[in-house]
Amino acid sequence: MKLNYKQRLFLYIVIVFTTFTICLMFFEESRERAFRISVLVEKLDAYSEVVDSVLTIANHREQALEQALTFLPDNIRLSLIDEKGRVLFDNSIGDLSEMENHSARTEIKQALSKGRGTDIRHSASTNRKYLYYAKKNGNRYIRVALPYDIRIQRLLKSDNLFLGFMIGLFVVVLSLIYAITSRFGKSVKQLRDFALLSTNDNLPEFTFPNDELGEIGRKIASNYLQMNRNKKIISIEREKLLQHVHTSEEGICFFNAERKVEFYNSLFIQFLNTLTEVANSDPSVIFRDSVFDEAKQFLTQKEEHYFDVQLNKQGKTFSLRINVFEDESFELVLNDITRQEKTRLIKQEITGNIAHELRTPVTSIRGYLETVLEQPLNDEQKAYFITQAFDQTIVLSELIQDMSLITKMEEAPQTFKLEEVNIVQLLKALKDDLSLPLKEKGIDFRWNIDDKLTIKGNKNLLYSIFRNLTDNTIRYAGENINVRIDGYNQDKDFYYFSFYDTGTGIPNEHHLNRLFERFYRVNEGRTRDTGGSGLGLSIVKNAVTFHKGTIVAKNRTEGGLEFLFRLKK
Repeated sequence: MKLNYKQRLFLYIVIVFTTFTICLMFFEESRERAFRISVLVEKLDAYSEVVDSVLTIANHREQALEQALTFLPDNIRLSLIDEKGRVLFDNSIGDLSEMENHSARTEIKQALSKGRGTDIRHSASTNRKYLYYAKKNGNRYIRVALPYDIRIQRLLKSDNLFLGFMIGLFVVVLSLIYAITSRFGKSVKQLRDFALLSTNDNLPEFTFPNDELGEIGRKIASNYLQMNRNKKIISIEREKLLQHVHTSEEGICFFNAERKVEFYNSLFIQFLNTLTEVANSDPSVIFRDSVFDEAKQFLTQKEEHYFDVQLNKQGKTFSLRINVFEDESFELVLNDITRQEKTRLIKQEITGNIAHELRTPVTSIRGYLETVLEQPLNDEQKAYFITQAFDQTIVLSELIQDMSLITKMEEAPQTFKLEEVNIVQLLKALKDDLSLPLKEKGIDFRWNIDDKLTIKGNKNLLYSIFRNLTDNTIRYAGENINVRIDGYNQDKDFYYFSFYDTGTGIPNEHHLNRLFERFYRVNEGRTRDTGGSGLGLSIVKNAVTFHKGTIVAKNRTEGGLEFLFRLKK
């Protein structure tokens, strides 16, 4: 039969208390017995003193011992033993020659070391049990013994009053133990019932006793209910996290401390198969493929908890990150950063180009101003150098203005105001603004566009498209040429335009695909000496892209350069 907690607790306490009581009773009885024996020993010591006194004053040993026996009780056994253990006298033995040597007797050995000794044992000589007492006196031992009979046994027996008291106390304490274990067991049973029913959603209300154990029970119940609520919250958040991981644009895989896969998303496998030689659906391939040697080396050390490296494979660039957590589990994140890396390199190239483009006008300005400041010049020469420095500041201003415009189009396109723009009116304003350079170069500037053609866009950006294309023609196409702008087609979404000149064109056609790159210049006939920031056609492309359009450049069969572009209506 299986005992419940209260019964087991009661049984354990009873066993402990019973053991304690028995040990206490045995200890008390031993002490009382030792005390009674000590009383008898004191009497026997007094008897030995009497014998010693008689032996001291008598001349004959045998007579003295016989005389000493007259002073002792009748049942006393008196022995005289020399220092070698030979029995010289014993009133209970007739023939002493048959007696064994007594040097090995317990009482004799104690007397030899301590002066006196006692023992209770059965005598082989008389076939009786005695309480022996021996005392060393010079070179001999005086031993007296009392028969260990019924009278002596009763004398040494403990008092029954103490035994009765202990039994009564035992019964009372057992009753108290039962009451305490019952109260304690009731609280434990309530905790057990709460634990067994805690898996139910509709948990009944429990009333715990108003004591320390009840307080513990109420605290446990409160903590459990709070834990259940937190568990539900964690479960919901976990589902959110899993959904986020699945929809993330990064490949994510979680490993435990033993490098076993716990969770990963499909994008991780996709990136992994791009990096590894053989397609595999097992994320743990990273511990075997040489592409991940640096990551494996990082995971063997214990000091660092974060690792980041770039991997290049199949013409793509991937970022590999490892985060090691406190329990030595870790996450591995793969991210395709090919586009970001390309953008970074482009920005790096642009920065270098900007520095290169700024160097020439800044160097020129510095040289002109140093000449004015340090050389003895007349007014006409000073005016010339200052004018040259001013012209270079115009170049710098145009460069800064163009860079700001490109940056704004790329990073803050929403800041440009949109309105209905009439293209013909825009071209008329452009022709008026450029009338002087057009006239100086002998350029015939015309257009063939419907007067009512309007586009919803940004007026300044639309103007910059035609302005920069025209500036490009004025600088590089040559003199006495024609410029034509045609609206040659339209559909439900776009207007299609052609901008061409009848100038020199671009003899080497491999330059055509790079015309719209920032600071790109065609070497033949298109140098920095012709002016401009080198950003004009890049602004054109960005402005066309802003209006949801596209643009291409080509050489005309009849000669000259043509730009074909479309703008969203």
